[in-house]
Amino acid sequence: MTVIERSPRWVASISVTVFALAGTVFPFGPTPTWARIAAVGVTAAIAVALARNRTSGRNLLAGLLLIAAASAVIGYGGSATFSWFSMCILAGWAAYALPERVAFGLAGVLCLILGGQWLLVPDTGWAAWIAGTLFTSYACVQSRRQDQLMQQLKQTQAELVVRTAAEERARIAREMHDVIGHALTVSTLHISSARLALEEDPAEAEKSLAEAERLTQAGLAEVRAAVGLLKGQSIQTPLPGLADVPELIESFRRAGSEISLRNELGELTATQGLTIYRILQEALTNATRHAPGAPVTVELTQNAISTQLVVGTPARPSSPIRSGSGLTGMRERAEAVGGALSAGPHQDGWRVEAVLPR
Repeated sequence: MTVIERSPRWVASISVTVFALAGTVFPFGPTPTWARIAAVGVTAAIAVALARNRTSGRNLLAGLLLIAAASAVIGYGGSATFSWFSMCILAGWAAYALPERVAFGLAGVLCLILGGQWLLVPDTGWAAWIAGTLFTSYACVQSRRQDQLMQQLKQTQAELVVRTAAEERARIAREMHDVIGHALTVSTLHISSARLALEEDPAEAEKSLAEAERLTQAGLAEVRAAVGLLKGQSIQTPLPGLADVPELIESFRRAGSEISLRNELGELTATQGLTIYRILQEALTNATRHAPGAPVTVELTQNAISTQLVVGTPARPSSPIRSGSGLTGMRERAEAVGGALSAGPHQDGWRVEAVLPR
């Protein structure tokens, strides 16, 4: 909605009419009755047009000229008449409702009219009308600018709320995807092991089922935490970080995955630690799902400017890896902390590499 659509036309129209009537009741000099009626009629017609129609700069200019003529007729060109207020109000409303160039142009035309009256009828009162018109136009332009700034601020705030909510939903969706994907993948491996060992090694089957149960419960706890975030609740369970990486590796090893770890990382912030953990979790889940039984190498290294995570497997995925929510989520996590992530074929295998700034 633009300023001109929200501008109070009826206020300007009523004001124009009131001051035109005042000029008729209290004229500057002896004015014929027909002149008063004609002047008021012209002014009232302009006021009605302003209230009912979309007003252009050309229409406002015509209105100013007609009101100026009417005011001159009512007061015989004198400055001491209320009718000149009509022109000031119309100029101010134009300054508020129309583009600045048009508004200042109309104000200039009005000042020329007043200046011409000053030359025809020397009177210091014209200086007051010129100053008042310029001040009214300037004040209304400033008011319009403030109004536009407030509207822009409200729009920006609304967009920020929507964007923040979308980013928060995306973050929670990534958390739930990674947590559920990891828990289900590793639990499935344990259940498969238990099924195979059920007859020959019941103890091993029981151990695998217990591990699957533990992983499922841990996954449910993290899902509840994510749902709590959606409800605006505070997080009671601490989020995983770099210190939890060894246990993450062990959970996959217990499920039968062959994983080698090279960890040379020092201290990381909580955000960096969570990012490394989640990317590694998703990368291992994908490796287990798409290249089951293949050995996996994990390298965590640092230099003066960055932290690197590399997860590789010498085997190509047995099923095509599409750029779904998993790869997208890993990339979004890296980019959220100013880093980058690449994933794709490497030599004869598959490689995921994340680089995060220190």
